[in-house]
Formats: sequence, structure tokens, C-alpha cells
Amino acid sequence: MLPLTVWLCSDTADESGPEKSSRVCSRHRHAVGAELARHLITSCTGEGDLVVEAFTTGEATLRAAAELGRQAIACVPSHPLVRHILVRLGAALPKEKLTGLAMRPCRPDQMVRGLSDRLGEVSLVVAEPPRYEIGGRAAQDVTNGRCPACEVSAGMLTDERLAGFLAASWRVLRPGGHLAVITTARYENGRLVNPSPRIVQRASALGFRYVQHVIALRVPVEGDVLVVQAGPEGMGQLRDVRSRAVPPAARVHADVCLFTKPGARPGRDGGR
Repeated sequence: MLPLTVWLCSDTADESGPEKSSRVCSRHRHAVGAELARHLITSCTGEGDLVVEAFTTGEATLRAAAELGRQAIACVPSHPLVRHILVRLGAALPKEKLTGLAMRPCRPDQMVRGLSDRLGEVSLVVAEPPRYEIGGRAAQDVTNGRCPACEVSAGMLTDERLAGFLAASWRVLRPGGHLAVITTARYENGRLVNPSPRIVQRASALGFRYVQHVIALRVPVEGDVLVVQAGPEGMGQLRDVRSRAVPPAARVHADVCLFTKPGARPGRDGGR
């Protein structure tokens, strides 16, 4: 049976600080999240290793990599989002910590071109893809019209580009390197949509080994209780007793599908 583990990955940002004035919407503000990024980087890489993030919407992965002594490259094809991430990193890290970080102006499915100088050198690829099309229909996503991360995500909502990203990940990873794909099941048009099985199927067809499934709890835990808070839309729906809509769903956890590219670099094992 596939190994299963649970990580506590709640991020409690101070909304009175820079987050509040951020142009990035609340859904993208911690798409991967600092705690989840730290878990992945410490579990799958060693000091000095190279981490790549695709579908980047914030600074969490880059910041965690720098703090843990890793190199990191993010695929960010949007200049407004690049500027946003640079401001966030500059406020959070000293200048000497920024030297090992970079952003490349390429889509996730174009990583082979964007990282042509680092092919076969990457130890970990981290990605939380946006909602992509299901059954030929584009997934319904609500954006605030101003969020630079939403603008980037809107160009990624196709199954074809997701497949291109997985193929590109295979090319950039070193033998024994890891691919972490983060997903969240959702209700869409009255049915539960879980992207994980399709991602596992496509990755396995490329030769990846599916080695671990992680349940990343994104809400705080107090004793044996999950502290779940509904958003404004959910609270409004709860107050409307006449509503016939499906009860609001809270994002309590994310599913992390962890894959390994078979083979091992000389002197290194394929995992930790």
C-alpha cells in the first residue's frame, strides 16, 4: 500500500501587516504556504540543492528555500506578479539570502526552455496547479479582476498544459529527484472533482514512481479539534436560511502527491 502521512501546515499570517494591502487575493496569498514548503524542502532535498516551483503565485517556496540554505527558481510568466514577489522577498529576507533565488519568465509547461541551463540538476519541483478543465470544460474560477496570480492562473486551466508541465518536470529533475503536486478536491456543478487520480495516472505514464501521499492540514489544531473558519461568502450563505445551495466547503487540507524520478545520483540516495 502507498505510504500515507499527515503534516501540520497551518499558516497564520498577520492580516494587519503587508498581507492586507497585497494585490494578491486571499485564495492565492498562501497557495502553497510557508509551512508546507518547509516540510517538502526539508524532506526531499539537502543543503545547496536546487528547488523549482511551477505555477508560482507567491513568495513562500522561494523564501523557505533561502532560509533552509537551498537554491530556488520560480516559473513566473507575469511581470506584475514578479514585482509583487520581489517586494515580498525583499521585505522578508536580508540581501545575502536573495543571491540563490531567481525567477524565470516561463510557463510551467515551458520549463525545459526556461531552465535549459539547469536540466537534470533539480532536486525538487513543487507545484500547486490551478483548477484545470474537466471533461473538456474549463473549470469555473472566481477572480477579483486585479490579482496578478489569478491572471497567471487563467492561462493554465487546460489538461494539455498540465500534461506539458509533468513532461517538463521529468526533463529538469535529476535522477532520484522529487516532484510534489499539491491539489484540493472540490465540488463543481454538484459533483466532487478530485484532480489527484488523473495527475497520478499521467505522471506514472511518464515513468515517475508515486511514493507518498501526504495530507497537509491547512488549519490550526487545538488539542484534538481542527479550528476551521468560514470565509465571508460561506458565512453569508449560512445566514441565509432560504438558500438551497450546497453547504459551504472549508479548505481544511490539501493532498500532496509525491513522486520520484527513478535512479539515484552517485553518492546520494533517491529519497529521505
